[in-house]
Amino acid sequence: MNQTARLAALSSFLKAQRSKISPQSAGLPPGIRRRTPGLRREEVAQLAGVSTTWYTWLEQGRDIQASANVLDAIAAALRLTHDERNYLHALALDTSSSGGVSAELQHYKPDTISAPLGKILQELRLCPTIVSDRRCQIVGWNEAAAHVFLDFEQVPEAERNMIRLLFTRQELRRLAGNWEQFASGFLSIFRAYYGQYVEDGWYDQFLEEMQAVHPGFQALWEHSEVRTAPEVELEFRHAKAGKMLFHLTSLQLQGGSDLRCSIYTPAAESRTEAKLAKLMDSRLNG
Repeated sequence: MNQTARLAALSSFLKAQRSKISPQSAGLPPGIRRRTPGLRREEVAQLAGVSTTWYTWLEQGRDIQASANVLDAIAAALRLTHDERNYLHALALDTSSSGGVSAELQHYKPDTISAPLGKILQELRLCPTIVSDRRCQIVGWNEAAAHVFLDFEQVPEAERNMIRLLFTRQELRRLAGNWEQFASGFLSIFRAYYGQYVEDGWYDQFLEEMQAVHPGFQALWEHSEVRTAPEVELEFRHAKAGKMLFHLTSLQLQGGSDLRCSIYTPAAESRTEAKLAKLMDSRLNG
């Protein structure tokens, strides 16, 4: 992410977070003639204990100095979560020492699935599971995921990006009862990585492509949260199995990789597990 893109992302993020907080919830008078929802810039500055001018410059994306303590005060004023606070720090502090892309980022290649992880995927027989890297590139999946979502083996490796597939494959659009919620979960993870890898220009190139090609992407992206491990409930409408309810749990693997497991556990109060078992058995026998 270059300097201009980084500051633009910081500006967009601060504006979006400010718009989510009502004056009343922050202990401030409602005031009059509010043209937009949320707090005003001067109110955020007041809550954070900084000057209005300085905060305005920060939100405008100007290249100004910010300390970690001051950013923590702004995070508190905006009621940011732990993930959102880290995102703010990454964008505002620009920890890159060289200002360029590191050799490690230039030579990015998708991680591979280890034998132990492959065994875990097999054991999660009735829990569709997708393994992706820091670019949301799909590097592994189990049989259940291929049955519920799509056969990733038939997708060219270069196109196995979960964000891209959500916007290009009609099977996935038809699958989710609330497709926007489905997509937003992955976008929140993608945004967390976007802030973490501020030096990697691939993210800006990918976002520009998605915004240019796919209508509706920009609005979803601007309103997406920053969450490293979202836990949501999803309703799928499978073409053969019918209504299926899953709980999504996203787990970051420990160690030297950025691999993440997105595990869809059948809701206990539903018949989802039985439906999935029948679907997989019918494919096997067919």
